[in-house]
Amino acid sequence: MGNVAFAHGEKKSGSAAVVKEQTDWGIAGDAVNVVRTIDVSMGDDMRFKPGKLEVKEGETIRFRVKNTGKLLHEFVIGTKAENAKHAELMLKFPGMEHDEPYMAHVNAGEAGEIIWTFNRAGNFEFACLIAGHFQAGMVGTITVVAQ
Repeated sequence: MGNVAFAHGEKKSGSAAVVKEQTDWGIAGDAVNVVRTIDVSMGDDMRFKPGKLEVKEGETIRFRVKNTGKLLHEFVIGTKAENAKHAELMLKFPGMEHDEPYMAHVNAGEAGEIIWTFNRAGNFEFACLIAGHFQAGMVGTITVVAQ
């Protein structure tokens, strides 16, 4: 399958190479390094299931994200501050397209995937930053346990 992400509103496909940029919460991972897959569902109740995840520093995780709702949702990994800042921007510019390797935009009834290497310990979060969704509490936590 590979890294598939959708921009808001329209589907994009293609095999553009993922830009590997170190962030505070890790770096884009490679499928060959995946140690486990975590399934996460997100729905119109503005909740993720599960809402709390724990991974070990150094693990490369495949997140399989299923949208069980009728609305577009997204799964964005980041720091609490980074996601809050991005959510504010989304309120101001709801049509803003953004596409990073730590984001999966998933249309109703579909699934998306992110492969991410958690190479820094700490407390991070995943959130849906679509205007109103983040504000309604569509946020989960990721604890990265130091080796």
